[in-house]
Amino acid sequence: MHVGWLGAQMYSAFLVGHCERDSVSGEGGLELVDLTVSYPEAPRPAVDSLDLVIEPGELVCLLGPSGCGKTTILKAIAGLLELAGGDVRMDGRSLVEVPTEKRSIGMVFQKPLLFPHLTVGENVAFGLRMRRLDPGFIRGRVTEMLGLVQLEGMEDRRVTEISGGQSQRVALARALVVEPALWLLDEPLSQLDANLREEMRELIRSIQKQLGVTTIFVTHDQEEAVVLADRIGLVLEGRLRQIGPPARLFEAPATVEVARFFGGHNQIPGKVDAGRFHCELGTFVLPQPVPPGPGILVIREEAVELAAGENSFAARVQNTRYMGTHQQITMSARGVVLGMRVSSSRSLPVGKIVDMCFPSDRIWIIPGLDG
Repeated sequence: MHVGWLGAQMYSAFLVGHCERDSVSGEGGLELVDLTVSYPEAPRPAVDSLDLVIEPGELVCLLGPSGCGKTTILKAIAGLLELAGGDVRMDGRSLVEVPTEKRSIGMVFQKPLLFPHLTVGENVAFGLRMRRLDPGFIRGRVTEMLGLVQLEGMEDRRVTEISGGQSQRVALARALVVEPALWLLDEPLSQLDANLREEMRELIRSIQKQLGVTTIFVTHDQEEAVVLADRIGLVLEGRLRQIGPPARLFEAPATVEVARFFGGHNQIPGKVDAGRFHCELGTFVLPQPVPPGPGILVIREEAVELAAGENSFAARVQNTRYMGTHQQITMSARGVVLGMRVSSSRSLPVGKIVDMCFPSDRIWIIPGLDG
């Protein structure tokens, strides 16, 4: 029988969100080893030789643009896609031969995918009822989960009568009621308005910390990733380019692509020698030892200062753009175009020559790139 796209997605939600009683369980530590996934006739793998270790109880955000492979990674972990190579291990045990419904995984999709003919409570209870557990136990778990997602007393409401944000809360509760070892969330907030997204982020983070469930959260929203994650993994073109605490990816990018993705648009080629960086703009003192040789100096726009002194140089204002909370300024110095941000109240007329400064503790050098 052809069930269509929505039917297939709901079936996937049922399989993953309501794991069987004898499913693989444990602390929830996850390891992806050389994970590779390919789609028929695609010119390159959707996920290409990806390695990732997630500790029990950790919340990792997979961040990247649309089509980069984030959702494919989740589906591979859940067993919804066949691997072209590599392994998925939970607590050291390979899941490659383990059916989806036995992987102890709860998954939440972009759309809540609730069963429309069931009430809120019945949707949450569905996985437990499939296990034929005691009705009293099920009622208690449903009440507990609805309290956790702040939907107390809504057991008997029809899902067609609740809001989009409430529907997604029901989906969260449905995935968690079976106590999965791993919680997978595929852009679950992307269809909510800005204020509701902020509220839901806080709720998800609070629930994850309270339960200690190992979690992978997929998003294309940098702010969302920063707010939620213990670590962010940046995925570009099917590869994990860098993973670490949010501040690390913003302030110490591993490559120029990572720097550019996180807004590090000031990238100046040059060479390191004796603790200093030499480039078209002059010579800059570095805050940490860097191996000598070619490299790229990266400094974020908000880190650039209007000041004279060490690591400063003269620049001309080329353009200003009012952004509400700040002004975006384009500067030119010795043939190099730079960006910076200043207070929205600061007056910087086009054509004015000012002193710009790169504070040494805000400079980051990406080595090994010949400028």
